[in-house]
Amino acid sequence: MRVPVGMAMALIVIAASIYSFSPRHVLPLQDSSIPVDRMQLTTIERSKAGLIVAGELGSILVSADEGRTWKAATLSNARQALITRIIFVDDQLGLALGHEGWILRTEDGGLNWTETNFSESNGEPLMSAARLPSGDWLALGAFGQVLRSTDNAKSWQADSLPGLTDWHLNDISSSADGQHWLIVGEAGTALRSADGGQNWETIEPFYNGSLYGAVSLGAGHWVTYGMRGHVFTSADDGLSWQETKVPAPISLYGHAVLANGELLLVGQGGIVLSSTDGGRTLAIVQREGRASLTDIVIGSDGRWILSSDGGLQIRAPANPTKTDGAV
Repeated sequence: MRVPVGMAMALIVIAASIYSFSPRHVLPLQDSSIPVDRMQLTTIERSKAGLIVAGELGSILVSADEGRTWKAATLSNARQALITRIIFVDDQLGLALGHEGWILRTEDGGLNWTETNFSESNGEPLMSAARLPSGDWLALGAFGQVLRSTDNAKSWQADSLPGLTDWHLNDISSSADGQHWLIVGEAGTALRSADGGQNWETIEPFYNGSLYGAVSLGAGHWVTYGMRGHVFTSADDGLSWQETKVPAPISLYGHAVLANGELLLVGQGGIVLSSTDGGRTLAIVQREGRASLTDIVIGSDGRWILSSDGGLQIRAPANPTKTDGAV
């Protein structure tokens, strides 16, 4: 048996050698498109460049065709740190925030990003940022972290606000005129400003859980939302708050306000909530899959474009009059 086996092995080697040097057709590589429908995405915004999404491993992606195709933005430094939030102050100037105090800045709508802050020794994430009427920027994050920039977000210094503890700060939001501001965070942390962010005062706690977002609806009316289906409204610029009954005990992470004033809130379980009365009542208008929806923008054709921990989702808009009280 040894001779036939040896001959067989020799023939295999010879055949392999002949094959390796022989001309042959090379099969085309499969399309290496970005798997945006399977990535962990934390934020989505619209700019001059189109739609901008970001999330896992420091990824920032751009779509010029309403989410049909995507390309990677150019970053001055690839950190592979989770990006938590993208903010644009107009259709060109914006920031991307992430873990390790990471801040990236863009002046072309999100096609190219330049790093302006990073801390290798501090893993604390930044969660939100805003440009005040004074021109200063504030960036907020974990454990009460506050950074300020006085040169249009090109450099940053540690700062503080009155009344803060080491609770996480999750969002900073303003009224349309830029005069009234709200900061919300962990353990019911809330601060307000009525002078364009020059001075801040703490709001008497009205909730002992985490608040993840806030939105001004005009005329002193605010909505804030957070853990386990907790939503609150204020009609006096944040001085007092009333709780809204939510038809599902889900955490809520993002919002959009439609042209007709309808408020959409998105969160766990693929659920979208709608309010047509300024947040005083809410109804489940859609729920698809099990992913946690993290943010939402409205497409040019009216469709909902959503980021989630399970990838990008594009949905047809739902009828806001639909009600559903069960999960």
